[in-house]
Amino acid sequence: MRKPDFGRRTSAPGLPFGLTGGIACGKSTVARYFQDLGAHIIDADHVGHELIEPGRPACQEIVERFGKDVLDSGGNIDRKKLGPKVFADPQQLQMLNSILHPRILARVQELTAEQQQRDPHAVVIVDAALIFESGMGGTLDKVVVAWCRHDQQVVRLMAKTGLSREEAERRIHAQMPVEEKRRRADYVIDCSGSLEDTRRQAEAIYLDLRRIAEGAHED
Repeated sequence: MRKPDFGRRTSAPGLPFGLTGGIACGKSTVARYFQDLGAHIIDADHVGHELIEPGRPACQEIVERFGKDVLDSGGNIDRKKLGPKVFADPQQLQMLNSILHPRILARVQELTAEQQQRDPHAVVIVDAALIFESGMGGTLDKVVVAWCRHDQQVVRLMAKTGLSREEAERRIHAQMPVEEKRRRADYVIDCSGSLEDTRRQAEAIYLDLRRIAEGAHED
């Protein structure tokens, strides 16, 4: 669904698009559809995983801030150990984000530049759960938000992670409300229905992103 342009961003050469949404709302499914259609996807979560590998500065800083008990037996950061610490305390979550977000943004910008050197007309989409929370939104051309009903979101998250309902709710409420993300979006995709319906919405939006990407480089 196309939303009115409220003047938050204007199309400009060199800026990627963004894809975000609440946890377990269908964002990853939409990212796969965009990739199937020809988009180049930069997965911010994957970038974050790379940044916390042993020996990386971010890994060292996380261990210093949160303790060695967040490591597994191989010396890797265990997200299942780190998660309960940060999602139970907003200040701890903010501390973790202050370590990771600037580094993720810098790496995403590098990857975008590399892709656009290879193909100036590429539809580059940054797949990131915290686009608005991290301040990344200002570095993107247009933002697509994937969403579903809250009851679906809770059930999907529990099925995906094995979390209890209480913990699933805590994870959801640690993020910006999906209603606010929808308000800030340039496009929204309702993932509450069938996969076929979600794909049709993604296809329509992709055509628009394709036109924007191609038009931004025309003289």
